[in-house]
Amino acid sequence: MIDFDIQRCTKKCHQTERELRPGDEYFSVLVPDGAEVARQDFSKEAWEGPPENAICWWKATIADPQSTKVSWAPHDIMLDHFERLLQDPKQQDAAYVVALLMVRRKIVRMDETEKGDDGIERLVLVGLKREGNYKIPVVEPTAQRIAEIQNELTSLLQTGDEPTEQ
Repeated sequence: MIDFDIQRCTKKCHQTERELRPGDEYFSVLVPDGAEVARQDFSKEAWEGPPENAICWWKATIADPQSTKVSWAPHDIMLDHFERLLQDPKQQDAAYVVALLMVRRKIVRMDETEKGDDGIERLVLVGLKREGNYKIPVVEPTAQRIAEIQNELTSLLQTGDEPTEQ
């Protein structure tokens, strides 16, 4: 697996060079740039679809800096919740989603994927905040289940307050 450092939104349309303002919808695309990956942001008006060589693309909205920022729970709480999910075979899809979230939040690092003797693909994660490795079955949730997991994570792991140093 290859890791890329993806830059944050430039807040400027790649095509028109117009500054993107809070509330503006925009599209971001990742494209190869030699041995690196470059991010390009496009205003909604300038978006004509992803270029042929796009690695991926997504739609987002420029956040209002005056709005209340949503913060995630401290890493230890997220790890505790994740470890509880691993104990419940009915929660494998939720554990997979939380694992991906923790990779994004740099709480764990994805080391590799492996296919077990049972034919199931697993992510091998290395704990960055705690010692130990995790092997997580790749279980893609259904559309209905995605909404359930999202609501659960929002209620359990997000707060409207800024995190405080302890």
